[in-house]
Amino acid sequence: MKKLINSPDDVIAEALRGIEASDDRVRIDHQHRVILRAEPTRPGKVALVSGGGSGHEPLHGGYVGVGMLDAACAGQVFTSPTPDQIHAATVAADSGAGVLHIVKNYTGDVLNFEMAAELAAEEDVRVETVVIADDVAVQDSLYTAGRRGVGLTVLLEKIVGAAAEEGRDLDQVLAVANRVNAQGRSMGMALTSCTVPAAGRPTFDLPEDQMEIGIGIHGEPGRHREPLATAKDIARQLVEPILADRDFRGKRTIVMVGGMGGTPLIELYLMYGEVKALLDAAGVSVERNLVGNYITSLDMAGCAVTVLEVDDELLALWDAPVNTSGLRWGL
Repeated sequence: MKKLINSPDDVIAEALRGIEASDDRVRIDHQHRVILRAEPTRPGKVALVSGGGSGHEPLHGGYVGVGMLDAACAGQVFTSPTPDQIHAATVAADSGAGVLHIVKNYTGDVLNFEMAAELAAEEDVRVETVVIADDVAVQDSLYTAGRRGVGLTVLLEKIVGAAAEEGRDLDQVLAVANRVNAQGRSMGMALTSCTVPAAGRPTFDLPEDQMEIGIGIHGEPGRHREPLATAKDIARQLVEPILADRDFRGKRTIVMVGGMGGTPLIELYLMYGEVKALLDAAGVSVERNLVGNYITSLDMAGCAVTVLEVDDELLALWDAPVNTSGLRWGL
């Protein structure tokens, strides 16, 4: 294992110190390992709280700031944050208008966010929850009951963040979150495994001439393994299951081609070109796009495609100003 670390035991704490030193948009609660906006949530604004296992950066801490999250909890690598962490983030972010928990559909995350919401309710903090489940690759994986939450998380945090920034109340913000959650689908693949610092070795064995189709963001198995193919064929194997699962024909969409952490941008742009050509041929209108590393899996090589159906309202929320380390425009 070759990594820029001091000790596997200290990676998260030391990374949080680095975030604090590099980004004046946020402040860190080191005791609970929570990233918060530098300025407290303004009175009357719904607070957005998310989080999950570390190793997916810039998700979630990189999306704390104006136009997106108010707080993010950093669990151990690929491990759910604890209820105490989430509770601390929820109470710290709340300004009296309630809190929306944005949770990826992994069993540990769902249970721990539920427990934290119950703790917050005892302190008269109203909490609502959206559980993101956009991965079309598998149903009921090793880590989930139902579909995994993956790339749609990024798009949802941006769109819902804009709705909260506008001053919409908690019910309205939740309604936007549920709509985005229902209208997005994702599919990913891997060329290599990733290496968790504490393990010191690849999560799974993938021969040089093989690829995994439908991989999860923690190195979970996908639909199948097969010989390495061209980018054109890989794009087809990602786009076709998405279009088979939801009819995006004739619909306006936002499309993300996201790297898993170990794939250079030149390859991601090449992949986007192939994905866009397939969507064009299928009659899908791509209104906006993201290409890059937005939800990763440490050093895994590979990519994922996310397609979200949008309308004028969701596009306006997408285009609204955002100022975070992971996404920034309009400010």
